[in-house]
Amino acid sequence: MVLRLNGNLSIDNLRHYPAEVIDELRTLLAAGALAHADPNRDNFYELENGSRVFYIHVSPRGSKVLLLASWPKGAAELERAAD
Repeated sequence: MVLRLNGNLSIDNLRHYPAEVIDELRTLLAAGALAHADPNRDNFYELENGSRVFYIHVSPRGSKVLLLASWPKGAAELERAAD
């Protein structure tokens, strides 16, 4: 599914990521991003762009996003390969 949110969107940066990460997420949401819904939790999604993955919660009204986690794309695969 494509997730697109724009307008007066509030992003709560719960883990204090750098401003660049928040700007990247805001731009991604405004443009529309391929989102994978979390099958175990309503309104939770994993989004990715070319270099980063975001795990977010979108409020049911769609006006607020909680950034729960973000990591470089491919980091999980690299970690598994190191084991």
